[in-house]
Amino acid sequence: MRPHVELIQEDDYIWHAAELAGGEGRASERRLSVDEEDGSSSLRIDFHTGWGRGPGIHHANTEYYVLEGAMTYGGRAIGAGGYVYAPKGVPADAVTFAEGTRILHYREYGDAGFDPVDGLGAPRWKDAYEDVIVVDSEGMRWDAVPKAGPMPGLFIKYLHVDPVSGFYTRLVHAQEGWTDHRLAHHPCYEEAYTVQGHMEYNFGTLDLGTYFFRPARVKHGHFTTQEGGATWLLRSDGELVNWYTRNEWVRWGGRAVNYGPGDGRMRWSMASHDLGRGTDGRSGRDLKELQESVLYQRSLGEPGEDYAQHGHGPDKSVLAIAKALDAARLQAGHGEDHDHDHTDGHDHDTGTVEPDWGAPVETLEHADERVDAQRHNWGAGRAWREGDPVPAPILSSRPVRSRTTGRWDGDGM
Repeated sequence: MRPHVELIQEDDYIWHAAELAGGEGRASERRLSVDEEDGSSSLRIDFHTGWGRGPGIHHANTEYYVLEGAMTYGGRAIGAGGYVYAPKGVPADAVTFAEGTRILHYREYGDAGFDPVDGLGAPRWKDAYEDVIVVDSEGMRWDAVPKAGPMPGLFIKYLHVDPVSGFYTRLVHAQEGWTDHRLAHHPCYEEAYTVQGHMEYNFGTLDLGTYFFRPARVKHGHFTTQEGGATWLLRSDGELVNWYTRNEWVRWGGRAVNYGPGDGRMRWSMASHDLGRGTDGRSGRDLKELQESVLYQRSLGEPGEDYAQHGHGPDKSVLAIAKALDAARLQAGHGEDHDHDHTDGHDHDTGTVEPDWGAPVETLEHADERVDAQRHNWGAGRAWREGDPVPAPILSSRPVRSRTTGRWDGDGM
């Protein structure tokens, strides 16, 4: 399983010699994210000379996307926007890259292994089931996303969809002004590299060359799209179902031992009320557009509270705790007013009182989470069907990497 990487500018990665077995030429790679268990990886590669290799079989599902420059596959010339998908275990044709070419390169469910073959007539691996795909994305039409979130303005180009697993790679464009005031989480992982434009959201600024890898169920959101819109190459290892959270709050606390105020009490809520100030980071334009997202949802008959910047207005965490305590007192069947003390020698058979904090935990997990091979990893994606329990989001306020050219203040987390 890959760690959570969010949000990082590719310039903050170092260059390594590219791991491209069996080829001739010189290239460097930036390792955007890597799965150390099975070798899966997402890479940014620059070719310093012409580079090429002959036909062969990849040990992983392999993807090439040309950002700039020129590629050939089986003698077919491919420019910027060109995309090649070569399934593991399937003979792939010869490939070359021109000097100066820049690409995104993905390997999934396998490592960089590559077995040269004499030609495309070589035998496939027995479990292979797809064919090589070559796409010119520049010539494709943008289609409106059927469920674009809270408002229109999201468009998609499908590059590859696995007919068995549902894994899919696509280009996604959000037009200027597309906004979502909600937080979301998904049953699958989601990763993206920004190829154009500018967007702001709770983990920072999405602009050219920024990247994230977000495991299943990590919640994220509060999107606002800036001038010129924004475009990403985006991948998921299953159908991207959206589960939304509104009116969110987070609170934690503890007793400091050798730091902090003299009484040792330390507490913090994402709303920043305990810090005595509101959270900075959202511009006036952002706040206006986030409220427009709410109003559009209302026009469709959907519920929607006004968007409020964190740290302003009532502290939602305090209100939620107060409601839970009130519920506990009511469930106990015994009020606070006593006309006697507890030395009267009688018992109160009220049973065990459990505060109502929301849905029972067993309804917020996949049924097989505690028994399957990935039970140790809450961020592992699992197939989900309509009617299955919807798992709760994972709160990730400090990803493995988080360094962006813009702000990052954990807004909403």
